[in-house]
Amino acid sequence: MTKVLVTGGVRSGKSLYAEMLLADAGPVSYITPGYPADPAADPEWAARVYSHQKRRPTHWRTVETLDIAHAVAEADTPVLIDCIGTWLSRSIDTWGTWDQPFDSWRHLFDDAVLELLDAWRNHDHPLVAVTNEVGWGLVSQYASGRLFADLTGRVNQRLATVCDEVVLMVAGRPLHL
Repeated sequence: MTKVLVTGGVRSGKSLYAEMLLADAGPVSYITPGYPADPAADPEWAARVYSHQKRRPTHWRTVETLDIAHAVAEADTPVLIDCIGTWLSRSIDTWGTWDQPFDSWRHLFDDAVLELLDAWRNHDHPLVAVTNEVGWGLVSQYASGRLFADLTGRVNQRLATVCDEVVLMVAGRPLHL
């Protein structure tokens, strides 16, 4: 196992499975691009973050950053990224482009994905990334929801091309693609 993409729906067991893949890897750089947990502002998000944190081994190093390509490039250990969908939504938030035509900021998206792919290809240790499998339900009535589904699909396809394995999680069960 060198480079693995773990995809699936909400609460499908993606993160837990990804963590198990690296359980015996020694020190791991756990890259999380999520928003910081603030129980006062969003107790549900804080509980999710806490549940992830408490089950990680203490010798794993947590790297909270939106610049996941740089974090992968700098890591000298196996890496777990959780999650690509969160990175994508936070990136779009940072660019402030949710309501702008995609063609006007496509270069930001393409550049960020290319940086990630370059770091991914050049990392000499095991890499595992968790991502969302979106678009199996209804098409969103909101342009931002449709955009997120489209771009997540594009990122997932690109990452899958540089992976040794892709795993789809369904009801806690891994399906190796």
